[in-house]
Amino acid sequence: MSAPFPMLAFERGIFSRPHGAYAISTDRARLDFPAIHRFLSEEAPWSLNIEAGLLHRAIAGSLPFAAYDASGALAGFCRVVTDGACFAYLRDVFVLPHHRGQGLGRALARAALEHPDLATVRNWMLATADAHGVYAALGFAPLAAPGNYMQRRRAAEPQAPHHKDTAA
Repeated sequence: MSAPFPMLAFERGIFSRPHGAYAISTDRARLDFPAIHRFLSEEAPWSLNIEAGLLHRAIAGSLPFAAYDASGALAGFCRVVTDGACFAYLRDVFVLPHHRGQGLGRALARAALEHPDLATVRNWMLATADAHGVYAALGFAPLAAPGNYMQRRRAAEPQAPHHKDTAA
């Protein structure tokens, strides 16, 4: 997985901000993909056993935010799945255990919400099993009309289709 993560079409540059002794950045060149994959595939209940290639593709199609400590090591991560204009879904928010208690989860989410390239997004969503208070402090609330929303889930992650060029 050494291929670089491209910027999305609407992005105008790298966004960064400090959070105490930490730095939060969208600089894809700094992403520690092995550490992100390790946490999401081994510790995050929502993505246990996610394949590296699938996660790489997911991050490549998202706007990633990472928090780094003073040494430059990964401390936390989240990504925004968005069209860059109207809708955004905040997901995969995590803070590594030895960096918890510093407000990094909320700082990562706030950085995403305040990213200047997402200023026109009016509809933000997320799902959480146990961090409602973190997100409520940022303006998130339960769905006003949950009956209006639907989802479709697959039982297992399918393998990526193999396409054969038959136009020859």
